[in-house]
Amino acid sequence: MAAENPLESLQEEATCPVCLEYFTEPVSLECGHNFCRACISQCWEGFDTAASCPQCRETVQQRNLRLNRQLANVVEIAKRLSLQAAKGAGGDGVCGEHQEALKLFCEEDQTPICVICRESRGHRAHRVIPIQEATQEYKEKIQAHLKTLKEEREKLLGFKVTGEKRSQEYLKQTENERQKIVSEFQQLRQFLEEQERLLLAQLEKLDEAIVKIQNENVSKLSELISRLSELISELEGKCQKPASEFLQDVRSTLSRCEKGKFQQPEEISPELEERVSGFSQQTIVLSETLRKFKDTLPSALETKRGKPLGAHRQGNVTLDPDTAHPKLVLSEDQKSVRRGDTRQRLPNNPERFNCWACVLGCEGFISGTHCWEVEVGDGGYWAVGVARESVRRKGGISLSPEGGIWAVGWWGGQFQALTSPETPLPLSRFPSRIRVCLDCDQGQVTFIDAGDEAPIFTFPPGSVPGERIRPWLWVCQGSQLRLCP
Repeated sequence: MAAENPLESLQEEATCPVCLEYFTEPVSLECGHNFCRACISQCWEGFDTAASCPQCRETVQQRNLRLNRQLANVVEIAKRLSLQAAKGAGGDGVCGEHQEALKLFCEEDQTPICVICRESRGHRAHRVIPIQEATQEYKEKIQAHLKTLKEEREKLLGFKVTGEKRSQEYLKQTENERQKIVSEFQQLRQFLEEQERLLLAQLEKLDEAIVKIQNENVSKLSELISRLSELISELEGKCQKPASEFLQDVRSTLSRCEKGKFQQPEEISPELEERVSGFSQQTIVLSETLRKFKDTLPSALETKRGKPLGAHRQGNVTLDPDTAHPKLVLSEDQKSVRRGDTRQRLPNNPERFNCWACVLGCEGFISGTHCWEVEVGDGGYWAVGVARESVRRKGGISLSPEGGIWAVGWWGGQFQALTSPETPLPLSRFPSRIRVCLDCDQGQVTFIDAGDEAPIFTFPPGSVPGERIRPWLWVCQGSQLRLCP
């Protein structure tokens, strides 16, 4: 293994890990890492007090930045050693062939040269300008690109912060809904348990009244049966006696027989019977109510999940050729679209997309719930969803809710939800047929795997604005999408 170059090691130690240039006003963090003051300030822009080290991610306090004077001295030494090494090797500042100062710049060869090189055959016919002028010219170009790149970085950072904030808002919203559901079902359970206790207590009292009446009737009947048994025994004995004895007091005996015809006691009072009948009717009503509740609850849950039950109307969606990008080829029935190889000669009307290969559906929706299915296949790059009527048609567009598009798609080997331009949300499944469910009243779009009815992704209620919404497709090279009947 070759020995490590000490100068390169020194240059590495004197380099900022953010800008990859020599440290400028180096500062040290609590964790021991060093950065340019301007670089760390830019990384921490937007944070109040506490932030994290870009290198080790340890939380540090911004006010504890310390100027590292020793590192600044090391940087100056590294710069001087690098300059001496370059001059010794014929590098920057000195021509290696003629040992003359590099005062000129050859634009054809894109290299600094000396005045002797300028007169040589290799550079005599080339356009040459002073090195200071070339430096200023190219520095301005680099600075312009640098400004653009920094602006793009700031824009991406903004998108990242917005996406994270939106995700936190969604999580907070789902947590609130979770608490509401738990609270509602807890109240429902308490209500049902209270009703159960009340009805069972009333039934208990009714049982006691029935048992009491039954016991009273049994006691009365037992007494009557005993008296009748005694009279029967007496009559049977009298019938066995001789005539003279038999006829004695016979009128009194018959009178007692007449009085022995007892009335049957009433088993259940009309009032008690009415109470029993009333409870039977209550039970029927309760059973019917619970049945309707059980039938309704799954439907509500499936609708929340995004299943297009009775509330979602299956739409006969077709594609609008006046909006199709010139490279998109539509079928005759306007149900299928693919990306062609050449740009068709079509009128550049205001409705037509001219940059992104998109097409809208002919149908627009402003209220109610609607759904349709798209067969996506397994090739190329594509996206399906909805877009607002006012979505941008000319030039670059943002494939995200910010750009007026709510969709899922496949590209870069990943199935994703287009939640934001810079950080789309990866999804766990890749269906071959997608059902798009639009609820205009709730401002919600749900995507479902039409194969097994499993939910894919939902843009939550309130995401889609209250304006005319149309089906939207994006088709890239090698893919074809088809609206299913």
